[in-house]
Amino acid sequence: MTQEIDLLRNGPDDAATTLILAHGAGAPMDTPFMDTIAKGVAEAGIAVIRFEFPYMMRRREDGKRRPPDRQPALLETWRAVFSSATSARIAIGGKSMGGRMASLIADEVGATSLVCLGYPFHPPGKPDRLRTEHLATMQTPTLILQGERDPFGTKAEVDGYDLADTIEVQWLGDGNHDLAPRKKSGRTHSQNLEEAVAGIIHCLSK
Repeated sequence: MTQEIDLLRNGPDDAATTLILAHGAGAPMDTPFMDTIAKGVAEAGIAVIRFEFPYMMRRREDGKRRPPDRQPALLETWRAVFSSATSARIAIGGKSMGGRMASLIADEVGATSLVCLGYPFHPPGKPDRLRTEHLATMQTPTLILQGERDPFGTKAEVDGYDLADTIEVQWLGDGNHDLAPRKKSGRTHSQNLEEAVAGIIHCLSK
């Protein structure tokens, strides 16, 4: 990597377990969503490291929106951040695209766990363009936290996919791609995020 990667840290420096999280395609690492997840997990004594891909770092510098880097650059960034972590147990994951990129290297780098927040199983409105081939053979213990009505993969759709036995999908009631439910559901976004945090902590404590 020619560009230095800035890291955002929560939790103890000497934690036995570190969770590295990447952001989604359109928003940075310090959104309210990412803050809530990272701080909630860190309260359990797990170190959480967040980082940004090169295109998002450039956006932070000049304010210009740009599309994500090509996949090789995204994966190179992931490998660089993973290699810098020092805990005995290193889990990886992220929001949407960030989690998907993590899933592509989880087995390769030997991550202890994989956590995906709103996995983009397919582009919205294009259920035939699946991004699941590698998930059928995933060896890394994986937790996917998915809103029941996520346009990138609803419960009805995902229940029919061929996913490895190592993958657990935790459904968040009436949630969209940000795990947010509709008011008429009787649930709140905070409830879904709290359940997501609890699920991650349980996953990483195994």
